[in-house]
Amino acid sequence: MRNVLIVGGGRIGSYLTGLLLEGGHEVTLVELDGACIERLRRTLPHEVLVHGSGTDPEVLERSSVHRADTIVAVTNRDETNLVVTSMAKFAFGVPRTIGRVNNPHNAWMYTAEMGVDVALNQADIIAHLVAEEMSLGEMTTLLKLRRGQFALVEEQIPSGSAVAGKRIDEIPLPDDCVVVGIVRGDALLSPSGAMHIEPGDEVLAVVRTDQQGRLARLLGRP
Repeated sequence: MRNVLIVGGGRIGSYLTGLLLEGGHEVTLVELDGACIERLRRTLPHEVLVHGSGTDPEVLERSSVHRADTIVAVTNRDETNLVVTSMAKFAFGVPRTIGRVNNPHNAWMYTAEMGVDVALNQADIIAHLVAEEMSLGEMTTLLKLRRGQFALVEEQIPSGSAVAGKRIDEIPLPDDCVVVGIVRGDALLSPSGAMHIEPGDEVLAVVRTDQQGRLARLLGRP
């Protein structure tokens, strides 16, 4: 169980609070806007809500910041999110800080020097997903890892693929690429080097993003 402090009670913050509470975590949500707090009280337990500014040290202390494992700053202002993460990391020693990037042009400021461990850049993630779907044919990106450095992808093997009928250890996979699963019919198979890839298999792989195009060309249609 994690102790999570969330600053920002908008759609992201409120949804994340409910999700974490359902997962059994201890959550506190800080929101400055009084009207927003009243709306949140209709759907969230009153005891998890704190009315005040997440940039105010007294409010953070009242929100048990010293007990937090993670602080998540998801307000709609980049300057606020950066102040929150910086205070949490350097003034209160919170182990893990996550900040929402509202304007992609401000992403360069979300660094370890500003107290940010993880930057959530929604616009960048969505833009890259759209670009990849346009350029990589049938390969689907399921998940981005390590700030987009790696991706969990899925590719259904067509009958004309160069890898159809080959053993996994015979396939010249790109660098920094690991096959993590094979979906065959209704079964999820754990891959081994001796396993043959069959047409219709759905290959799940973790690959470095800059090698994703090469993997798509290898697994897809000739």
